Amino acid sequence: MIIGILKERFEDEQRVALSPFGVESLVHAGAQVVIEAGAGVDARFTDEQYQKAGATVAYSAEEAAGRADIVLKVMPMTREEWEWLREDQILMSFQLLGMGRRAFVDHILETRVTALAFEYMRQADGSYPVLRVMSEISGQVAAQIAGRYLRSDHGGRGVLLGGLGGIAPSATVVIGAGASGMAAAQAVMGLGGQVILLDNNVDRLREADQIFNKRITTVIASPENLRRGCRIADVLITAISIDETESHHIITEEMVKTMKPGAVIVDMSINQGGCVETSRPTTIKDPVFIKHGVIHYAVPNMPSVVARTSTYALTNAILPYLRVMLGQGWPDIKTEPCVRCGILTYQGRARHTVLHDIYGMDVDPFDCC
Repeated sequence: MIIGILKERFEDEQRVALSPFGVESLVHAGAQVVIEAGAGVDARFTDEQYQKAGATVAYSAEEAAGRADIVLKVMPMTREEWEWLREDQILMSFQLLGMGRRAFVDHILETRVTALAFEYMRQADGSYPVLRVMSEISGQVAAQIAGRYLRSDHGGRGVLLGGLGGIAPSATVVIGAGASGMAAAQAVMGLGGQVILLDNNVDRLREADQIFNKRITTVIASPENLRRGCRIADVLITAISIDETESHHIITEEMVKTMKPGAVIVDMSINQGGCVETSRPTTIKDPVFIKHGVIHYAVPNMPSVVARTSTYALTNAILPYLRVMLGQGWPDIKTEPCVRCGILTYQGRARHTVLHDIYGMDVDPFDCC
């Protein structure tokens, strides 16, 4: 089996799908790995390191994709890259379907490519192994971002996230007590900030209350509490999974208008369309905009700002599943339950309910979806 790794072309994306360690592990397991020249340079991995790990360096992306049985990427393919895919190939990457990718889905259905989305891979206990580790990184980055844009020289309120002796810390409101929200809360608290965590799941809030030993405030995410949270927040971090219509834009434009001038919103849900009505996707080079006097940060690929750490984390998360696929010879990837849950298209048919939810497609889902 040949695994092809492409250099990322998504704007400002600096990660690579596998570290040299991951490549070495797959080569020892019997795979051939072809990697596009320069694929790891932004994460500080050289072509020489990949060659020493056993990979072949291809000097064009089309060659790396064309030779591969499995094409590995981090972020979604560009339109140019779609054209390189052929029938019976497997594509594994984040897909970000909430960002308007109907044309891509139509293309891979027509070409009978099996497409797997990292963000939908789900284990038997309901956890999402790849999404979770990237969410944890995003949560930590969100705290760093918040501290930066609160500064006066970045147009913020000019307050210190953690306060000072005799001076109250900033109020950080985190919406969502999943992996990214909990990581953000922990990072902000570690910097001395005051954290108010909202979620609509009481059990999650109880767990957070125990984990943080009552050092944060936990509140049910009712409409009134969301409105109150916006009014008091110096920082608003949104970290919910938008899996239902009700989750979309739960922070309305009217709520944003009530926020303090120079407050900061970090919308980590922007990958799925965002849960703040005034948000729109931004980039690492141009990460913020101001609306109603509030600074908005809505970068879809936040883990890319710590590309090396994120590459190691992604490798750790997907390597066990790639090894299983290698052990099966030519993989029938739907036999691995966690992998099966991430399959969007298979043999020219839509297989994940998210394609119905977002695009209204007729779906023949696998049993876990």
